[in-house]
Amino acid sequence: MEAEELRQGVCHTKKADYLITTFPQDEFQQVWLDSAAMYGGKYLVGTRWVVSAQPKMLERFRPRLGGTIRQLGVAGPTPQPGSS
Repeated sequence: MEAEELRQGVCHTKKADYLITTFPQDEFQQVWLDSAAMYGGKYLVGTRWVVSAQPKMLERFRPRLGGTIRQLGVAGPTPQPGSS
């Protein structure tokens, strides 16, 4: 999916499927995170990008990609302890 606000790509592997979303500006990422908070879940969040996958896969991606694993929920995005 491509739009002015974001680009998304789905990756399929034998271990898991995951979605990568990139943003041209920080404010577009924040709007996306605020919207995703309605659904909850964990996401790997970096500078103008987000990876959506099963939580165990996010832990595997973080050393290579960087970013912070965030639990999103009704209260909004918050970093998890020890994931900075």
